[in-house]
Amino acid sequence: MSGRFTHSSPPGRPGFSRRAMLKTFASGFGMLGLSALFGQESRAASGAETNPLALRPPHFAPKARNVIFLFLSGGPSHVDLFDPKPRLATDHGKPLPFEKPKLERTKTGNLLASPWSFRKHGQSGIEVSELLPNLAGCVDDLCVIRSMVADNINHNGACLQMTTGEQAFSRPSMGSWLLYGLGSENQNLPGFVVLSPAQPAQGAPLWSSSFLPAAYQGTLVSNLEDPIANLKNSRIGSKDQRQQLDLLKRLNSLHQREREEDSRLSARIESFELAFRMQTEAPEAFGLAGETEATRKLYGLDNPVTEIFGKQCLLARRLVERGVRMVQVFHTQTAKRSSCQLWDQHGGLREELTNNCLATDAPVAGLLKDLKSRGLLEQTLVIWGGEFGRTPTAENDNGREHHPFGFTMWLAGGGVKGGLAYGATDEFGWFAVENKVHVHDLHATILHLMGLDHERLTYRYGGRDYRLTDVYGRVVKDILA
Repeated sequence: MSGRFTHSSPPGRPGFSRRAMLKTFASGFGMLGLSALFGQESRAASGAETNPLALRPPHFAPKARNVIFLFLSGGPSHVDLFDPKPRLATDHGKPLPFEKPKLERTKTGNLLASPWSFRKHGQSGIEVSELLPNLAGCVDDLCVIRSMVADNINHNGACLQMTTGEQAFSRPSMGSWLLYGLGSENQNLPGFVVLSPAQPAQGAPLWSSSFLPAAYQGTLVSNLEDPIANLKNSRIGSKDQRQQLDLLKRLNSLHQREREEDSRLSARIESFELAFRMQTEAPEAFGLAGETEATRKLYGLDNPVTEIFGKQCLLARRLVERGVRMVQVFHTQTAKRSSCQLWDQHGGLREELTNNCLATDAPVAGLLKDLKSRGLLEQTLVIWGGEFGRTPTAENDNGREHHPFGFTMWLAGGGVKGGLAYGATDEFGWFAVENKVHVHDLHATILHLMGLDHERLTYRYGGRDYRLTDVYGRVVKDILA
């Protein structure tokens, strides 16, 4: 799959203000804004399809059909959650007995033992911290990768790499690549949705379509009480709206016919059509009124500590249940505080990591149990993790620094082996030393589970074929079911 791009933006017709016309129709239409659906306008592209979200065949039979990425902004501490290190307790307060990497942000101090205990759980016997009692009950469904490696030690670059494969430059996000490669199973909802009450510091680049056609941009939902603004039109009925759309489409087609294909215009035309279709399905998809009390309690909606992230997780289940290709769930807000990087414990480790786990443990476990009970876990790949881990050494006496050299993420469902602890860091939790999994390898594996060959899923831009994994990446076959 590939496309060719042009950087030219066609001028408007003399005597015809297309911007004014669009503004008039958008105002009368009274629906969600175009930017809410497709974000910022990307560069132009030629050869776009009439319906960019139409279903496309995978390269081979997929294990998964949908992805839920639970992104813990800031970097959860692996040595306090999923990677127990007895040597840290033995050598607590002593210096690290080998030279640290040259890539450092600040000079951390001596070794810091985890304040929390670990226990083995499930038939697999995987050790999990006491901070995550609910998730520990799901451990036989988890593939815990303890040997993740990233390249960037700062939030901006590391978050970009984890979501787009690139540390510095604008690249399409993983959700955009999935939409481009597979299309969407539900034409009445966005195919890629981002749930984030407080927007991460890196913002839209984390779910951007970049140089892919603009229709593949993620749709940001930040208000959980009113997820899609301006969805209902109180001025005119659906019949009149349909006539407005048909006229607008004819005008845009006339404008488009005399120019080279521009993905921005195609995305705008499709956004009006999608918004019209969403009026029927979106209120039900984003509404929680029909959920039982048992389900609401399972996700923690009855508890102010877990309510916010519980709503995000429940919405994620409802969306993939309705065919949304990818839902990215950012944990950026708790009942006590809102932050771009809640899991960034440079200080206050004992208090803040406890609060973060209290806010997310029950909702995440509830999501896994709910997906499993509905028969959705087999087709839904759930990913848990942040942009990196935290140092085994102390920052001051109650914090940990950024750590991309060896950290933990886990996957569940969607064709991965459950009850598996894969890879390992050294006895201090500093370096990944066994079965290293780079971010590019993770992306290649995710695409493989979705039926896509990461080397074949390409897009031609600026004279080069780009892909999510750049020129790297291997499928981690040992974790495939």
